[in-house]
Amino acid sequence: MDWPQFRDRFLVRFWDPLPAVIAAGVLSAYYFGLTGTFWAVTGEFTRWGGHVLQLFGLHPEEWGYFKVIGLKGGPLDRIDGVMVLGMFAGCLAAALWANNVKLRRPQNRTRIAQALVGGIIAGFGARLAMGCNLAAFFTGIPQFSLHAWFFALATAAGSWAGARFTLLPMFRSPIKLQKVSAALPLTQTAAQARNRLWLGMAVLAPALAWGLWQLAVAPVMGFAILCGIGFGLLIERAQICFTSAFRDLWITGRTYMAKAIILGMAVSAIGVFSYIQLGVAPKIMWAGPNAVIGGLLFGFGIVLAGGCETGWMYRAVEGQVHFWWVGLGNIIGATLLAWCWDGIAPALALDFDKVNLLAVFGPAGGLVVTYLLLILSLLAVLWWERHFFRRRAATPAPTLKEAMQ
Repeated sequence: MDWPQFRDRFLVRFWDPLPAVIAAGVLSAYYFGLTGTFWAVTGEFTRWGGHVLQLFGLHPEEWGYFKVIGLKGGPLDRIDGVMVLGMFAGCLAAALWANNVKLRRPQNRTRIAQALVGGIIAGFGARLAMGCNLAAFFTGIPQFSLHAWFFALATAAGSWAGARFTLLPMFRSPIKLQKVSAALPLTQTAAQARNRLWLGMAVLAPALAWGLWQLAVAPVMGFAILCGIGFGLLIERAQICFTSAFRDLWITGRTYMAKAIILGMAVSAIGVFSYIQLGVAPKIMWAGPNAVIGGLLFGFGIVLAGGCETGWMYRAVEGQVHFWWVGLGNIIGATLLAWCWDGIAPALALDFDKVNLLAVFGPAGGLVVTYLLLILSLLAVLWWERHFFRRRAATPAPTLKEAMQ
């Protein structure tokens, strides 16, 4: 394979989501084993909100929530902080390789309002459940924490409600038809694509150098940076979006991303299990109403906003302004939850147990139960896919007049 073929196949074209999600599952298992924590982003975004409040003279470090997740130092002093920065570097490098960076503004203010409000709801829900689509779902289930299953089911229900809500007429963007005499020329040029490719390499090189240098002086931090870069490359090149996995189930019946995520968790679970047997402690959270309510809010919010925590990160660096607002909303919502945590935590979280399936069923039993639940999830997705398209085939297609109304 020569350079042009390699470039087009691996740097320019989007990657198949299935192997990319499985690769993310494998990488997240190694990340857990070598750093002692899970792949997560909203906890760090919450800390960013706390740092902003500190700039205004407030003391969020005294709040109960920040005593749980920590607010010491800055992003460069924390495993999550350097990993998230690595993710942004990986996303930007991958987007530049494919010449996929372009400023794209929302067509109307409704979309901006959706992005901000949906982001706030999703950020609040994610931190109420102590994790987003990553820590309370994709990496939470392989940690054998019961709260992650509560969150996953509630997120599915919330995303269904969000899908129904966003289909209301008030969210439909008006379509303006414009008469043209010829097709508009493509704005992308070979020179621009070539320059962007090497600019992407210029972004990646210092990020890798930073990670390798840290690997020599502070191995855990260095590994976190390198894993973050890997996560960023995977989610941007494969366009991994948990929002689409849930939303597409209800609106289009497409299940490819949902099935990929389930398989990714299945692969990750055995790796995490191995590290747990070697003595690495899993991250188990409260299996209380906080996981259910948080999941409902998160599922509704990500569909309303149009993107989840991983989705907004790579789309933001691609220049999609809509997702800048989603990210801002996420940070606001997460910080808002931290502010009111002390008042709601006893009733919704702290009075409930942290249930570890490996402790309840034993190591082998917990692993078997987790895989049985993953198999049931996959079967449910397959059933829904058949049901959706069977029902659509039985429904008469609307007339042109009905479609235009």
